[in-house]
Amino acid sequence: MLEYLRNAADKPVAKILMGILIFSFVGWGVAEWVFGLTSADTTLMRVGGDKVSVQAFSNMKSNELAALSRTEQRNLYTDPAAMANFQNGVIKKIANMKRVQRHAEDLGYVVSDHKIADEIREIPQFQENGKFSPAAFDVVLRNSGLTESDVANDIRMRTLTEMVNAPISAKIKTPRFAVRAAYNARGASRTVDLATVKFSEFDVKSPTEADLREFYKQNPHKIPETRDVSYVILPTEMDKPDEYEKNIKIAQKMEDDIIGGETLAAAAKAHNAKFHKYENVTAGKLPDDKFFDTAMIARVFDMDAGVESEMIETRDGFAIVRIDKITPEHNAEFDSVKKDLESEWTRAERRKLAYVRANELLVDLNKTGKLANAKSLTVSRTDGAAPAVLARAFRNEIGQNTIVDDTDAFYVMHVVAEKLPAADDKKMDAMVADVAKMSGEHINADYNSYLEREYPVKINEKTYNRFVK
Repeated sequence: MLEYLRNAADKPVAKILMGILIFSFVGWGVAEWVFGLTSADTTLMRVGGDKVSVQAFSNMKSNELAALSRTEQRNLYTDPAAMANFQNGVIKKIANMKRVQRHAEDLGYVVSDHKIADEIREIPQFQENGKFSPAAFDVVLRNSGLTESDVANDIRMRTLTEMVNAPISAKIKTPRFAVRAAYNARGASRTVDLATVKFSEFDVKSPTEADLREFYKQNPHKIPETRDVSYVILPTEMDKPDEYEKNIKIAQKMEDDIIGGETLAAAAKAHNAKFHKYENVTAGKLPDDKFFDTAMIARVFDMDAGVESEMIETRDGFAIVRIDKITPEHNAEFDSVKKDLESEWTRAERRKLAYVRANELLVDLNKTGKLANAKSLTVSRTDGAAPAVLARAFRNEIGQNTIVDDTDAFYVMHVVAEKLPAADDKKMDAMVADVAKMSGEHINADYNSYLEREYPVKINEKTYNRFVK
């Protein structure tokens, strides 16, 4: 083909074929650039026109994860919806910080390097004997995984936020009518007629095998993802410079051995390090090992199977982690959960019958104005009935009828009347600070709404779906 093109290069047909080939190869190489699809673009979003990268998001996410307890960490990693909400919260926080930064720039506010340096010198963690210590500063940063720029940017951001928010931080005088409205709302009581329909009042037949299997299709039991995790650690007193410098070289040799094909166990033995291995680790069932702090949990559950981490500097030494195996989340075998299914099925059937009865009572109440087997109760916002009933009693209008769904019963309720509290100037005076706080929160909400309009957020959906979702 190519020989033919060389011999007939001047012919019209050859020129057309050459053009097609050139366009196809060039198009294949630059189509992403031409149409804005390049993978090099890691912009996650724009805030008022300013770019926010995926790396900025990842850094903030790591910081937010590190601030959570181990229980909170486990909940995130076992609940995809909770993790999605958490990540969206991180995006929102970054957007808010960017808005403040942009608004500060538009107002001409500046935080000098001299101001930041003074702030750093005053931080107790960076001091020894009451004075700033460069050595202590370096150790704290190294152990926390931060850089000097991270600390400086955090101080600059906090200072700019204080400057921007200064106008809305001033105390405001609380109107008396607002205090009275809050006083009435908190102190009011309501009279309700209430009929209780408990699930346990209804008898149901024993479930058949077919009943349980059909129920299991709708309510499968999940076995969470498990991971086999191993790690090697070279114990080191990280705040001692001489030991740190000595052991980092040993740790680098250990890392080279592992990269070269040695197992973690063999590398640990060769370099007098410690090797640990744990099987079936889940976010809800972690090993009793202080190595698995919040930051390490995040790292472990973000790695792929068969992969070692790079060398990690921890508080206790230099470590390398490997994920040996990942068993994805899956449905439990029917026979293994059959006993639990029987009780769940029975409760679900009783709940259905209870709802039918509660609905009959509500229909009769709406038709006749009478509620069978009802008790008259006087309730406050915090006392007098089940929490679900209290919440609905004050949410509904006077005279409204409704069914309240609770954990073990349905309640059919008619809101009869409301009684406001007697006037008490001393109690009202005590509420002034609370009402002022609520007013301040409303002002802050309005101010944040203004910033959202002034500096809108635009998410790069392609990058979001690729790196975040």
